[in-house]
Amino acid sequence: MSIIYFLIGCSILLALGFLCAFFWAQRKGQHDDLYTPSVRILLDDDTSGEAEK
Repeated sequence: MSIIYFLIGCSILLALGFLCAFFWAQRKGQHDDLYTPSVRILLDDDTSGEAEK
């Protein structure tokens, strides 16, 4: 029965770690650009022409 208390404590610590990581990413601007990732596949890469030279 004491293993249940240990696992609950570990899961709470893990959840707090993920919550801190989420707030850190928000503060650093990780989710600011929502448009570019959706159209990145449609844009041409200029690096393929440089590799041929």
